[in-house]
Amino acid sequence: MAETDLKVKLRDDVILKNPVLVCSGTFGYGREFSDFMDPGKLGGIFTKAITPEPRAGNPPPRTIETPAGMLNAIGLENVGLDVFVKEKLPYLATLDTAVFINVAGSSEDDYITVVDRLSVEDAVDGFEINISCPNVKSGGIAFGTHPEPAAQLIAALRNITDKLIITKLSPNVTEITDIARAVCDAGTDVLSLVNTFRGMAIDAVAQSPVLGNVVGGLSGPAIKALALYNVYQVSLSVAVPVIGMGGISNGIDAVEFMLAGADAVSIGTANFIHPDAALRVLGEIVEYCESKRIIAIGEIVGKAHRK
Repeated sequence: MAETDLKVKLRDDVILKNPVLVCSGTFGYGREFSDFMDPGKLGGIFTKAITPEPRAGNPPPRTIETPAGMLNAIGLENVGLDVFVKEKLPYLATLDTAVFINVAGSSEDDYITVVDRLSVEDAVDGFEINISCPNVKSGGIAFGTHPEPAAQLIAALRNITDKLIITKLSPNVTEITDIARAVCDAGTDVLSLVNTFRGMAIDAVAQSPVLGNVVGGLSGPAIKALALYNVYQVSLSVAVPVIGMGGISNGIDAVEFMLAGADAVSIGTANFIHPDAALRVLGEIVEYCESKRIIAIGEIVGKAHRK
C-alpha cells in the first residue's frame, strides 16, 4: 500500500506537508526546540505572540500544574516587532515548514502595525490573529467575545494583507459558532480553536490565589473533551478549514479532533512534557492511517459528522 498523503490545503497557496503544528506560546520562536527535534518536519509553527512593542508579561508566578493540565498567566510576554524581525525571523526563514505569526495587541492599530510590517516578509506564510487570550487585562479578548468587534478587526486586517489569516477563537464565550461565522464573513481564511479556558488556583495554606495575575488559562488533557466539542460545533457551522487544539497528547487524540472536523491539529501543553511531542503525535497519526489503509489524511476529516 502507498504511503498516506498527509498534505493539508489551507488555501491554494498554503499547503501544509502534514497536519501537525505547534501552538503559540508553547514552542517559543522555534529555535528553542531545535536541540530536541527538527521543527522543519512539522506541518507548521505558530510563533509566540508578537505585539508592536516588547511586553514584560504578568507578574510571577505565571504557571502552575493542575490535575491533568496547566494554568498559565504569561500575559503575552514577547520581544516586540523590531526585535522579532531582526533576531527571530531569520531562523524561522531557514525552516522547511509553514510559519504563522501569532499577532496580539491592545487595539486594532496594534494588530494592523504587526500585520502590515510582516506582510512583506517571504518567510511569513500567514498570521494567527489572537483574539482569545484570557489572562491579560486588556487586549485581544476584547475583540473575541462578540461577533461584531471580531468581524471588524478581521475585516480591517483583510484589507491590508493578502497573506493567510487564521483567527484564533476563545471558548470563553456564550456561542462560539456566532463568532466563527462572523469572522468568516469578514474574510478569515482559517479558524484555530480553542484557546485556553479561564481558570484559577488558590493556595489553601496562604489563603490566596497562586498566580500573580489571579486568573490564568487552563490547558492540557483536562480541556480535551471541551475543545473537541467546540471543534465539532464550529466545523459544522463554517466552510473554511479548522485547526483544532486543546489537550492533544498523542496520535489518537489528534485523530479524534480530525474526525470531529479539524483539517489539522496543533500541539501545546504536551510540548512542555516532551519537547518532541509534536513529532511523536505525527508518527502515531501515520501508524493509525496505515492500520486503517487511509490513502489521504483528508478522508477522516469530519467523518464523525456522518455517524
